[in-house]
Amino acid sequence: MDRDDPASRLEQPVLGGYQVEDESSHLDEMPLMMSEEGFENDESDYHTLPRARISQRRRGLEWFICGGWKFLCTSCSDWLINICRRKKDLKARTVWLGCPEKCEEKYPKNAIKNQKYNIFTFIPGVLYEQFKFFLNLYFLVVSCSQFVPALKIGYLYTYWAPLGFVLTVTVVREAVDEFRRYKRDKEMNSQLYSKLTVRGKVQVKSSDIQVGDLIIVEKNQRIPSDMVFLRTSEKTGSCFIRTDQLDGETDWKLKVAVSCTQRLPALGDLFSINAYVYAQKPQLDIHSFEGTFTREDSDPAVHESLSIENTLWASTVVASGTVIGVVIYTGKETRSVMNTSNPKNKVSYSCSGICFPLYNAPLPSFSSKQSK
Repeated sequence: MDRDDPASRLEQPVLGGYQVEDESSHLDEMPLMMSEEGFENDESDYHTLPRARISQRRRGLEWFICGGWKFLCTSCSDWLINICRRKKDLKARTVWLGCPEKCEEKYPKNAIKNQKYNIFTFIPGVLYEQFKFFLNLYFLVVSCSQFVPALKIGYLYTYWAPLGFVLTVTVVREAVDEFRRYKRDKEMNSQLYSKLTVRGKVQVKSSDIQVGDLIIVEKNQRIPSDMVFLRTSEKTGSCFIRTDQLDGETDWKLKVAVSCTQRLPALGDLFSINAYVYAQKPQLDIHSFEGTFTREDSDPAVHESLSIENTLWASTVVASGTVIGVVIYTGKETRSVMNTSNPKNKVSYSCSGICFPLYNAPLPSFSSKQSK
């Protein structure tokens, strides 16, 4: 039977409802794919493969020289830091009024620390911050190469004098800034506050405040840690605070005390009740808070929801009256510290004996007009 006959195609078996044709019937209709031109094109393609690989290698080398080494060093250092300093998972907490010993977990110390280095990491840290930039590293390599007689060009002091001058100025400047930060942190951590205990008021340093303490903050005094607002000397049960050091806004914010504790006759009654505050885990948002206040010794138990109006964040200042709050977040878990960015490093570029002290900026560019 002729395969080109249409009738013969109808007699072919059908699988799954689709007609299956013999593939050999279309071999004569297929065009010639592998002609001489095609072979020539294929040979040219084979010749271009090594060139493509060479270009890819060049791109990888250029990437490494232009900034890839910095990315690799930064990623490796971050990986080592994450291994050495594993971040603790932040969780919600239950804080009992005036009972820090009932805290199930160990919370960070309420100390402000803005220093970047210590005694052991000062010199290595300053050198790393300077030589992690390509220009400074390049000038260091060129200066070190002058100790090799085959590569020596000129006198050594023409290379090491500018580099030593820049490093000396940088180290002195970083030391002065670090000492100023140390004095400022020490002054803030040594501020005295009144802590309410069963025996009465006790003076305590800001760095010694713990989660669960009842702290009394006077008018025009800085709030040392994140607290829940329990009582105030104002009859309205509210007060105003200044938040310009936290969010930059100059207008005063109204805060409302917890109604259950505000109705108590005296301050000492805070220890006669069995109450606790359930607070959400620490977070960055300074304009939101979720929590509950529970008093268990009453019948029935009192449950009061808490919002941002019932909180007193650290680094804010009391503008009216005297407030009393229970500490819920301390140290690096406070809103102010979590929203604080690390201080920028001052970099000094040294190149060809010319020193350019900069603040994280590229080298100055001179136009043709200025050069004239």
